This record gives sequence, C-alpha cells and structure tokens, in this order.
Amino acid sequence: MKKIKLDIVGLSYSQTQSGAYALVLGEVSGRRRLPIIIGSFEAQAIAIEIEKMTPSRPLTHDLFKSLGQAFNISVQEIIIYNLVDGIFYAKLVCFDGKKTVEIDARTSDAIAVSVRFDCPIYTYEFILSTAGIVIEGNDFVYLENINETAEEKSTPSTPSGSFNSLSDDELKTRLQQALSEEAYEKAAKIRDELNKRKAS
Repeated sequence: MKKIKLDIVGLSYSQTQSGAYALVLGEVSGRRRLPIIIGSFEAQAIAIEIEKMTPSRPLTHDLFKSLGQAFNISVQEIIIYNLVDGIFYAKLVCFDGKKTVEIDARTSDAIAVSVRFDCPIYTYEFILSTAGIVIEGNDFVYLENINETAEEKSTPSTPSGSFNSLSDDELKTRLQQALSEEAYEKAAKIRDELNKRKAS
C-alpha cells in the first residue's frame, strides 16, 4: 500500500472538547488536511519540541528519545495505519542497526516522538479519503466531493450537538465556513454528520 507523507500544519485549542487540542496534519504533496483530537499533555509535548523549548526536566517523550539513543535505536518513521470508529491507530518503525521493529502507539504519542527523532510521518490513502479535508483552489470542500458550492450568505454558528437538526445544504454551508476559518475540528464534525447521513 502506497504511503502518503504528512507534515504538522497546525495545533490549536479544541473549541468543542475541554482540555483537548486539534492537531492538523497536511499532505506534503497535496492539499488535504487530517485533523486529529489529542490531549493537552501530548499537545504540550509536541509544541515544546517544535518551538525548541527545553523543559526543566525531561518529559516522557524526551525520556523515550534518550533511552532509544542510549541503546542505538532510531525511529525511522511514523505510520498512521488505521482508523476505526473515529480513532486513529499509529505505529513507530524502529531500527537498531540490525532489525526493524514496529511498535504500536497512540497517534498523539507517535507524533510527539516523531518531532524528537525528526522522522517522517505517513498515512494511507483510505485514511485521508475517509477522514481528511481537502482544499481545492481557493474553495474548501470536504473529501467526499461535494459538487455544489456553498451559498455565499453567512449563517450563524451552530453548536456541534445541533448539527443533526440542519439540512444537508445548511451543513454544507457551515462546512465551507468552518474550513474558510481553518476550524478543521468543527469541519470534521460536520463532515462526519454528512457522511452518516449518506450511509443511512
């Protein structure tokens, strides 16, 4: 299965889940985005390394890196390999100079490790096509290929819990607004509601 390389393109406080953060991964050679909800500890661990800050004591992911280096183990790549019921599954591909070993990990932990080992992040097409959001030109559309363009009129924001009371057209309009504001987490929730309706 062909791997698709991703980069970290955003990390922001979650607007819908208290204490959570939205990590946005972007397709390196394309315009798709993959939003993932992560905990505050993992978000802090990722942000500290990206911003090259040095904590007073090593964080768990720093300890993992030090342990790996002490025993000549490198992390060669991270693969987000599955998506089940909205949960992403990832693995670390490690190498000790003789053999390659794959280790299962939470996606947030895998990303925190990847920024420390400066190793690439990959996923597969079926994950991007299921959970990704794509930007085409200057217009934003969700990945299931909405053919109609959203209405130009602005509509008031709607709490995520009341998306099921909106029509498909209203949801598509809200989706366009969320994407234009780069509110990927909200866009993902709207996309999920639309996908649920398509499946039923």
